[in-house]
Amino acid sequence: MASVKVAAQEVLNGMPDDMTWEDLMYQLYVREKIEIGLQQMEAGEVFDDEEVFQELLDDVE
Repeated sequence: MASVKVAAQEVLNGMPDDMTWEDLMYQLYVREKIEIGLQQMEAGEVFDDEEVFQELLDDVE
Protein backbone atom coordinates (compact mmCIF):
# COMPACT_ATOMS: atom_id res chain seq x y z
CA MET A 1 0.00 0.00 0.00
CA ALA A 2 1.33 3.41 -0.96
CA SER A 3 1.86 6.09 1.63
CA VAL A 4 -0.83 8.73 1.97
CA LYS A 5 1.44 11.31 0.35
CA VAL A 6 2.08 9.07 -2.68
CA ALA A 7 -1.61 8.18 -2.99
CA ALA A 8 -2.61 11.85 -2.81
CA GLN A 9 -0.06 12.68 -5.50
CA GLU A 10 -1.50 9.93 -7.72
CA VAL A 11 -4.97 11.40 -7.31
CA LEU A 12 -3.69 14.89 -8.03
CA ASN A 13 -1.76 13.78 -11.11
CA GLY A 14 -4.89 12.13 -12.50
CA MET A 15 -6.99 15.27 -12.20
CA PRO A 16 -7.55 17.78 -15.02
CA ASP A 17 -5.90 21.21 -14.81
CA ASP A 18 -9.27 22.94 -14.46
CA MET A 19 -10.34 20.96 -11.39
CA THR A 20 -11.98 22.70 -8.47
CA TRP A 21 -11.14 22.30 -4.80
CA GLU A 22 -14.41 20.40 -4.45
CA ASP A 23 -13.37 18.00 -7.24
CA LEU A 24 -10.05 17.35 -5.53
CA MET A 25 -11.56 16.87 -2.08
CA TYR A 26 -14.16 14.47 -3.46
CA GLN A 27 -11.52 12.37 -5.21
CA LEU A 28 -9.37 12.25 -2.06
CA TYR A 29 -12.43 11.24 -0.01
CA VAL A 30 -13.27 8.43 -2.45
CA ARG A 31 -9.66 7.21 -2.45
CA GLU A 32 -9.65 7.16 1.35
CA LYS A 33 -12.87 5.14 1.50
CA ILE A 34 -11.54 2.64 -1.05
CA GLU A 35 -8.29 2.22 0.91
CA ILE A 36 -10.23 1.66 4.15
CA GLY A 37 -12.48 -0.88 2.43
CA LEU A 38 -9.50 -2.78 1.05
CA GLN A 39 -7.89 -2.87 4.51
CA GLN A 40 -11.12 -4.17 6.04
CA MET A 41 -11.41 -6.81 3.33
CA GLU A 42 -7.84 -8.00 3.93
CA ALA A 43 -8.56 -8.18 7.67
CA GLY A 44 -11.67 -10.27 7.04
CA GLU A 45 -13.99 -7.57 8.33
CA VAL A 46 -16.63 -8.14 5.68
CA PHE A 47 -20.16 -9.52 5.48
CA ASP A 48 -21.54 -11.63 2.70
CA ASP A 49 -24.88 -10.84 1.08
CA GLU A 50 -26.75 -13.51 3.02
CA GLU A 51 -25.58 -12.15 6.38
CA VAL A 52 -26.69 -8.62 5.52
CA PHE A 53 -30.01 -9.82 4.08
CA GLN A 54 -30.73 -11.94 7.18
CA GLU A 55 -29.87 -9.07 9.51
CA LEU A 56 -32.26 -6.78 7.65
CA LEU A 57 -35.00 -9.42 7.84
CA ASP A 58 -34.39 -9.87 11.58
CA ASP A 59 -34.81 -6.12 12.11
CA VAL A 60 -38.19 -6.17 10.34
CA GLU A 61 -39.58 -9.06 12.41
